[in-house]
Amino acid sequence: MDILIPNLGDIESVEVTEICVTAGQHVTADDALIVIESDKASMEVPAGTEGVIEKILVGLGDVLENGAVIAHIASASASGVTAEQPSEPTSATPPAQDKPSQVAASDPVSIEVLVPDLGDIEQVEVIEIAVAVGDRLDLGDLLVVLESDKASMEVPSEVVGDVVEVGVKVGDQVRSGALLAVVSTTSQPDGITNPSVAQQTRQPSATPAPSTQRHEDSQAVKPRDETASAEAYAGPAARLLARELGVSLDGVQGRGRGGRITKEDIKRHVKLQRTTASGGLPALPKVDHASFGEVKVEDLSRIQVQVAKNMHRNWVNIPHVTQHDLADVDDLERFRSSLKAEAARRGLGLSPLPFIIKAVTAALLDMPKFNSSLEEGGTALVYKRYLNIGVAVDTPEGLVVPVIPDADKMGVWELAAAVVDVAERAKKKKLGLDEMRGGTFTVSSLGRLGGTGFSPIINAPEVAILGVGRTQIRPVWQGDAFVPRQHLPLSLSYDHRVINGVDGGNFMQLMVKLLGDIRHLSL
Repeated sequence: MDILIPNLGDIESVEVTEICVTAGQHVTADDALIVIESDKASMEVPAGTEGVIEKILVGLGDVLENGAVIAHIASASASGVTAEQPSEPTSATPPAQDKPSQVAASDPVSIEVLVPDLGDIEQVEVIEIAVAVGDRLDLGDLLVVLESDKASMEVPSEVVGDVVEVGVKVGDQVRSGALLAVVSTTSQPDGITNPSVAQQTRQPSATPAPSTQRHEDSQAVKPRDETASAEAYAGPAARLLARELGVSLDGVQGRGRGGRITKEDIKRHVKLQRTTASGGLPALPKVDHASFGEVKVEDLSRIQVQVAKNMHRNWVNIPHVTQHDLADVDDLERFRSSLKAEAARRGLGLSPLPFIIKAVTAALLDMPKFNSSLEEGGTALVYKRYLNIGVAVDTPEGLVVPVIPDADKMGVWELAAAVVDVAERAKKKKLGLDEMRGGTFTVSSLGRLGGTGFSPIINAPEVAILGVGRTQIRPVWQGDAFVPRQHLPLSLSYDHRVINGVDGGNFMQLMVKLLGDIRHLSL
């Protein structure tokens, strides 16, 4: 009998990350043959029948598609093998049937629902639990509500099934990849699209016969590994490597899709630890400030702490270069003033920022390198075909950067409405987590507080950020006299590994041209 990869739904291919059996081993229907992983989930593939493994046809690291043959099994009925009387297969043993067999969709599986990727947010609080053990779930039913200093987020069920475990309680602080709940389902999980549904494991039989125990040298799968950072978002293969190397997954940065920790991430982490152990940054001296006089200590908010970590990480990892220039925006400001009545009718405040974002998107379309990201290892650039512009917003809790998706497809009025909307909701902590991810370029405008220029820090994994200062009136010589004109200070910081000085200068010249004559934005 041929055992095939089951239906993968919308997943094109999977990687073999564990092989759980060896040739000649007796298995029952529920015994796992291999473990496969995609960017969405990990899953055991069971035998689906009782018999003896004749041949394993895949190896670790193989990438397989729907219907690929995993193994040949001589069924118990054909070979005379029973759970009490195992025997080795012979060359004369015929296959039990000619047509291939897949895992039955009605077999129960347990789906672990995990905290989704939180981006740069270290942890979130569980503020509501909407289910209990024994509850029946339909697609879209609310499981839990999570909240950070930036936003709240509902986690829905993506399968139909029964809740068999709730892994959190109200008030818990959880990180990306932490277990929220376990749902038992008999439906094939084809439609899983949320990387928070991170692991699928077939429920083991209650009392396996002695002959069904896996060989000690086989790579047995543990559905959840409590000894290797169960909260981390990582598959079984990555967890096995972490155990072998003695690495805690809590300290490993996942660079896979959705923040998933891969084996390469673990190897990189170990290499980095060895490097920094022999020559890291020197520690700053600890100072007892109270010894010099009276002090007052105030705790930073969680968002302020996280912003500080992100800023430090980006500054020490990215070689920054900042170029400054002035854009003559006298004509733009006159045009903007002429729109005050229309802006009032629309219920909008029309600041210079929507025009700046419009000019930025035009410049990015002309110079796509500024809309790229440096690939892991620094050997390739990822050019993004979408323009999602981040807008730095100052809130009472600290700086946040909501993202305006597809900003290049918006007009100035649409951008004005979007800027007002995200700024107001950011200050009220009403933004969703997804609204602060996926940015490709950031604009940080200090408006009337902006001064003559500053050096903004790049928001990794972006490669550039535009800082905007305060509009100022400067004298401009026009042949026979000085004429007062309004100028806008621009400060462009960029990753010098990706962008050189000529690129930066050309980008700034283009921005000056676009803002100096906004008619170019309509071309």
